[in-house]
Amino acid sequence: MPATLRAAVFNKKMLICIFTGFSSGLPLYILISLLPAWLRSEQVDLKSIGLFALIQLPYTWKFIWSPLLDRFVWPLLGRRRGWMLATQAALLLSLPLFGWLQPQTDLWSIAYLAAVVAFFSASQDIVLDAYRREILLDAELGLGNAIYVNGYRIAGLIPGSLSLILADFLPWNSVFQITALFMLPGVVMTLLINEPERALSAPRTLREAVIEPFREFIGREGLRSALLILAFIFFYKLGDSMATALATPFYLDMGYSKTEIGLVAKHAGLWPAIAGSLLGGVLMLRLGINRALWLFGVVQAVSILGFAFLSQAGHNLLFLALTIGFEALGVGLGTTAFVAFIARSTNPLHTATQFALFTSLSAVPRTIFNSTTGYLVDQFGWFNFFLLCSLLALPGMLLLFKVAPWRGEAAQDV
Repeated sequence: MPATLRAAVFNKKMLICIFTGFSSGLPLYILISLLPAWLRSEQVDLKSIGLFALIQLPYTWKFIWSPLLDRFVWPLLGRRRGWMLATQAALLLSLPLFGWLQPQTDLWSIAYLAAVVAFFSASQDIVLDAYRREILLDAELGLGNAIYVNGYRIAGLIPGSLSLILADFLPWNSVFQITALFMLPGVVMTLLINEPERALSAPRTLREAVIEPFREFIGREGLRSALLILAFIFFYKLGDSMATALATPFYLDMGYSKTEIGLVAKHAGLWPAIAGSLLGGVLMLRLGINRALWLFGVVQAVSILGFAFLSQAGHNLLFLALTIGFEALGVGLGTTAFVAFIARSTNPLHTATQFALFTSLSAVPRTIFNSTTGYLVDQFGWFNFFLLCSLLALPGMLLLFKVAPWRGEAAQDV
């Protein structure tokens, strides 16, 4: 590894990116992976599980209260770290409460609690995204966000693998308590890091915190280009987001046990995703973000088709691992370029609100459209559903002609 690349990867900033990714990913994966597995194992129907995607609405609306986190500063730890600690403590206390509810009798209570957890998680994302953008230079965005995505993916190993394995041997209340304790690394990180210099000056008024980020974005890009960027952010991850919305119930319906899902499916997805993210971050140093969005987006769209063939293959652990591994590689590549694009589109002076706006928009498909996946599977079956998901990846690719043209950005040398 060249010395310049080694120095770019192994430094304090990139270590912080790992921890911010892990702390951000854990509560979301609990909601989208562990929660559906718990409900399905307790015989809750697929339509109801699909509708649970709606409890993630805070991820799509977080830009509304993001100016509050920009404007107001906690008396301890500072503008970013104070909000980090507050949201992480709230998650640490609320996540174990799932284990004290019964899916067959407390389904509405579970939905309310999930919405509260989503609110705390989305609020944590606002400040973690802002912090990461404020410590990274523009040249570090590709690699830094690749490492962040890896931390995010590693967090998925806890509710998506360890917790499922534990569920075969422990009661669910113990499983949720153990899973919640994995918020502690994020708490420790928050106590050890420093405030970024860019975060020291808060907006002087709430009006300034609300209006200026939107005015700056439209003024910088122009109204037409700004709308195209927002449309791209909405559509680029639509296909793979819907394809994986009911992944764990899909594996269960295909006859795989929770232990098989924990050991094979989740590991086969994690490590290729990590490899894809790291590879994507390194390649972006040479390709640039625009070309990476094109190349990685193609792999991401094609990889969804593997699930369609898996639905016809029956119980086959090898084919399960290969299919999930290829899809995870594609998603890892695509997500790395996508998150770097979002970061590049923000102004460091308005990180919290602009980053929250863009990531909120990217979460709309995961929240609104994913809520229909149970009905789509019930209507069309798993095979046709995955074909549809692959087709839904095309609109985002077409928008690249306008928002990230192939020759619109010079490649870089390492």
